[in-house]
Amino acid sequence: MKHPIATLHMANGADIVIELLPESAPNTVNSFLYAASHGYLDHHAIERIVPGNWVDMSYTAFGHKEMQYLIPNEFALNPDVTPLDSHPGCVCMGGYGDAGLASCEFFFPLRDCPDHKGIYPVFGKVISGMEEILRIAKVPTVPVDFPIPDVEVNRPVEPEILDHVELELFGESYPEPVRVENPRLPKCWPK
Repeated sequence: MKHPIATLHMANGADIVIELLPESAPNTVNSFLYAASHGYLDHHAIERIVPGNWVDMSYTAFGHKEMQYLIPNEFALNPDVTPLDSHPGCVCMGGYGDAGLASCEFFFPLRDCPDHKGIYPVFGKVISGMEEILRIAKVPTVPVDFPIPDVEVNRPVEPEILDHVELELFGESYPEPVRVENPRLPKCWPK
């Protein structure tokens, strides 16, 4: 079975192409595909850059009520899956500790992150467009007042927009993700 491919078409004309890894993070991949196939990631300005650490696409559930859900820790849900190492070139899903993983607040690490292993699942790898991620990582930013203590948040001065996501599923179908029931939603998600 071929791995699904997601092409992030940026508004500036650049593309970031991601190979998704369902065998390494099945529910996380399902959540990403659910969000992308419904257009919830489209026309979104990247919300968080932490220089030298990561480029984080969103901390507001992409601004959609439909994305305000959490998914269980991938490796508690699928204990037979071995977590991958997180490093530049990976695509990881963010989360909120014991509350669960974000529905689709994915990020690109800019350094090796051994402390993420088994917590923030690697669910894809960048197969082209790493130069665009590195460019975004260096754009001028301004700090954002953030409701969760000790979390550094900077947004680009000039918006960096994900225009739309194109999926190639090679004829396969993927189920909706397993969600956390009655989740404690993060303070940074719009009410």
